Amino acid sequence: MTFMPVILWTDALIYLLLAAVAIFAWYVRRHEHLRAPWRRVARSASGMTALTVLVFFLVVGLLDSLHYRPALAAAQGEPRYYAVEVLSLFDRIAEPLRTRREKTYSEPLATHLYAKETIDLADGMQVREYPRLVHGGSHLRDPDSEWAGDVVRRAGYGAAAALLAWALLAAALCAWLARRRRSTPAIVWRAVWRGETDVPWRAVLTTLAIVLVFAGPILALSTKYHVFGTDKVGQDVLYLTLKSIRTGLVIGTLTTLIMLPFALALGIMAGYFRGWVDDIIQYVYTTLSSIPGVLLIAAAVLMMQVYIETHPQLFDTITVRADLRLLFLCLILGITSWTGLARLLRGETLKLREMEYIQAAQAFGVSHWRILTRHIVPNVMHIVLIAVVMDFSGLVLAEAVLSYVGVGVDPATISFGTMINNARLEMAREPMVWWSLAAAFVFMLVLVLSANLFADAVRDAFDPRIRSRAIEPRRLAVQTVESTALRPRAERM
Repeated sequence: MTFMPVILWTDALIYLLLAAVAIFAWYVRRHEHLRAPWRRVARSASGMTALTVLVFFLVVGLLDSLHYRPALAAAQGEPRYYAVEVLSLFDRIAEPLRTRREKTYSEPLATHLYAKETIDLADGMQVREYPRLVHGGSHLRDPDSEWAGDVVRRAGYGAAAALLAWALLAAALCAWLARRRRSTPAIVWRAVWRGETDVPWRAVLTTLAIVLVFAGPILALSTKYHVFGTDKVGQDVLYLTLKSIRTGLVIGTLTTLIMLPFALALGIMAGYFRGWVDDIIQYVYTTLSSIPGVLLIAAAVLMMQVYIETHPQLFDTITVRADLRLLFLCLILGITSWTGLARLLRGETLKLREMEYIQAAQAFGVSHWRILTRHIVPNVMHIVLIAVVMDFSGLVLAEAVLSYVGVGVDPATISFGTMINNARLEMAREPMVWWSLAAAFVFMLVLVLSANLFADAVRDAFDPRIRSRAIEPRRLAVQTVESTALRPRAERM
């Protein structure tokens, strides 16, 4: 084989999470009462807009989770050896961005380095000048006169290709909807454009058009330029920013996966059994909450770092070592962040325990395990789902903060936190290097904002108190109309 597949610890957990999501989706499709809240999420314009943006981040993260080691060149008959470097499918797709390195800093879309250097001329003289980049704009003979026209032309080609791709996707969507509704694509397109569909496809297509209009020119320009510039060692900042997406998604999803069993089991047990069980669990999460989280995480990460450095024989590559530290960071964040959800579940279970159907089940001698699994857990899942979705953005920001203070991911792991940490020193130099911080900030802002908007849509759909407040005004309006229609005409006049 020309490559050897590599499954990291975080990759295995991501595959497990995808399998769990697929099983959950299959289970939801078979039960109408579970499908109803998700239909309300699908009718939310803000939720579907945020989901459209999140899909792009998820695609990049999943492509970056398929790892392999490429084979080294070998003569005929010799055994096959593989490189020490572990790459991903995303690295293969973005190979031009990964391999086109410069000497040091360069501005976005620049053709010269950011700092002057001493250049030897042909006549033996030396001058201080900005050297040309090896890759960025190297196709231009005269950058001063050709640069602006070339950038505009390539950006225009990228925008045109993006609009063409959007038109094809919109046509495919209309054809699919027309087939489901047994109508024509023209009628469906008018309904979509007027916002007359149950699912806000107009908002989805508008968001998709905006994303593609930005992504198309960036992809077109990235073939000949460093769109977001380069960092201190000449790496493309666009490549680093896209690589940081997987780290943010891993922190947000795997930490939730680790946190959920602790919060769900201990919170429900404390609320249902009460007594000494409740006292012990409250003592545990109160004590854990009283310890500063940053100090606890820093101590655990430093202990793990010492173990890794004292046992180098356990790790084949640097990527495996960095991945283990990332997994351990997710584990520590999960252990230290389950207390809030456990407290919410305890309070909800205390209320459910006093409901008539729970007391009737206890009177008939139903076992505690059956009561918990058939009555308690299904009635608190809306809280679990809301908390899980809303905690995602907080965990992404937590990784950035921890990496900024030096106790986050391994320095070899590319993340938003490491980019911001490196940009801290770049902002202090003269002239200031601002593009690394700006790129990490913008991408992290879009990811967190999209996650928050989607979380709001999920909360509105699953929280019964919000639904009751939304239904009550409509019910009063209907009653008012009905009472007005039933009154005698003379009285209404």
